[in-house]
Amino acid sequence: MNKDRYVAYVGTYTHGTSVGIHIYDMDVEEGKLKERKVVPINNPSDLIVSPNGKFLYSIADEGVAAFRVLEDGDLEPMNEKWIGGMRGCYVTVDKENRYLFVGGYHDGRVTMMKLNEDGSIGEISDGIFHTGIGRSIAEHNYRPHVNCVELTPWEKFLCAVDGGLDHVKIYRVDYEKGKLKIADILREPIDSSPRMIRFSKDGTHAFVLCEETNEVNAYRYQCTPEGPVFEKVQSVPTVNAKEKQNCAASGMEISENGKYLFCSNAGANSVIIFEINPESAELTEVCESKISGDYPKTLAIFPDGRHFVSLNHDTNQITTFRVNYDKKCFLMMGKPISIDQPNCIHIHKLV
Repeated sequence: MNKDRYVAYVGTYTHGTSVGIHIYDMDVEEGKLKERKVVPINNPSDLIVSPNGKFLYSIADEGVAAFRVLEDGDLEPMNEKWIGGMRGCYVTVDKENRYLFVGGYHDGRVTMMKLNEDGSIGEISDGIFHTGIGRSIAEHNYRPHVNCVELTPWEKFLCAVDGGLDHVKIYRVDYEKGKLKIADILREPIDSSPRMIRFSKDGTHAFVLCEETNEVNAYRYQCTPEGPVFEKVQSVPTVNAKEKQNCAASGMEISENGKYLFCSNAGANSVIIFEINPESAELTEVCESKISGDYPKTLAIFPDGRHFVSLNHDTNQITTFRVNYDKKCFLMMGKPISIDQPNCIHIHKLV
């Protein structure tokens, strides 16, 4: 029987020994990664594969870079483009591969880049700088920082998560003119520092991870003729009260079957798993444990939902775990994988 084949692309900071994007062959059933090669690029701190599986787009010091995804998952460089501001930290792309959207942490900018028919990156279509001042006196949180940009289900709107302003700014996307126009603002609690947003697989719920308050805010979501509607239903902590003071929520993903939400916590160096109520969007804790490394910058859930990996940025390693939902626990599998300053990961099914 033929098995689906997957690869994992891991982006790193290249200040040390790493030189770019690490490509791993995956054994999903066994929960294993095996490094194949490294593709050179300067500081690929975030990356994404296009929905058609043909192209990979990555942050780079020079702006953004495009690669062609080959049949075996290898990457062939295409081109690079400047984004009109300081280096970005987050990228996403629409389902029809028309535009690349870039979030800028350092300058609070949201950039919309035209994509050419051959998949290469074209010119800047639109760019918006966030303005304003947050409440916190901490330097990192009083001015705009766009941590994440994600399209809503049905892709009519772009959510720009701003950790400095404690806002999720929601832009209407004009695909014909290549423009963004503010449609609404989802205001998170003061000094919560929202870090990322994820939508449920059926598009009816949204979850916002807040870095400073170490919590997930759950919403019901609707796309109406008047615009997007977010109805908050719950706020749940990602760590216990004792660990909250020196902790920062760092990563969040939803399992392929849509049943579970995973969150990682830097400082506490832990991962917590929640079960998602498909009707209400409410979260119920399944289990929580340490990840045997420092600063889990992000995580990725295997397609089978029974394994996940934690990218431990400060201890230069990837740790792999098997989840037992019945016993409400997860255990580390094998030795950690050594990699210098891992920062992002994307799992891709080969076509």
